[in-house]
Amino acid sequence: MARQLWMLRHGEAEPHGTRPDDDRRLTDRGVAQSAAAGAALAALGIGFDAIFTSPKVRAHVTATTAAEPLETDVIVHAPLASGFDADEARALLAAADDGGHVLVVGHEPDFSRVVHELTGGDVDFKKGGVAAVRLESLTGRGELITLLRPRELGAIAAAGAAAPAAPAD
Repeated sequence: MARQLWMLRHGEAEPHGTRPDDDRRLTDRGVAQSAAAGAALAALGIGFDAIFTSPKVRAHVTATTAAEPLETDVIVHAPLASGFDADEARALLAAADDGGHVLVVGHEPDFSRVVHELTGGDVDFKKGGVAAVRLESLTGRGELITLLRPRELGAIAAAGAAAPAAPAD
């Protein structure tokens, strides 16, 4: 059964030079992007075996904000700070069950490179955006199954919030 790697790029952050790179914070817009991403993934009914995040402040806050509606704990994973690659992605997926889903929260250009290494495709990975790759085999080529920009995630989150609750049994 296929495993899925979901990647969430951190939301909009303070400009470079505002403070040391590891300590740059999300803007208000970045916090809203992070909340919308989590709400959209929850509305789509995607459950995660694990959520891993870069230790950099902007990614960690993105991860913890997005994880709230997903009801999954966040694990800091140092390789997501810089240099995250397809081999590291496969290692995280190997720990998931067959058919499992793993969410990683981190940075560019690493995520675009991982998508390319796993699928051969080139993507424009927006801040606060999500991409997902399905892998039938941890050694083979994967398939890009979704690429969502922040505005699309916001629309999904809003539609999910507006949907009537399912009747209780």
